[in-house]
Amino acid sequence: MASIGDDLQTRWWDLERKLMEKFGKKPDLESILFLIGLQETGFIQEKISKEQKQDLMHVAICSILMSSGYYIIEGKDGDGWPHFKQLKNLPVMDLIEQEVFLKDHVLLYFDNNQF
Repeated sequence: MASIGDDLQTRWWDLERKLMEKFGKKPDLESILFLIGLQETGFIQEKISKEQKQDLMHVAICSILMSSGYYIIEGKDGDGWPHFKQLKNLPVMDLIEQEVFLKDHVLLYFDNNQF
């Protein structure tokens, strides 16, 4: 009998394959969050600082968790960056549970955005 985790893993591999076909290299979770951040902000710059990369990943995490009601978008600042309000606390999880939680939301994000 297949577990929910097996389905998630299969769907994750499928997403990785699609992104690999599009970008030419296999992305990890961090790279995918970075891409979502770029997608959500429209931020394009040749050189991206470590701080900007962290900001983009923060935008990605807030964006993917909006579907589960953890965040809402409050508006955008003068540079067009979205600002979020946290509506409820995230569940307490160990690192493996956090990764599964984020992967599940990334998959939902890509489903909702017809990727």
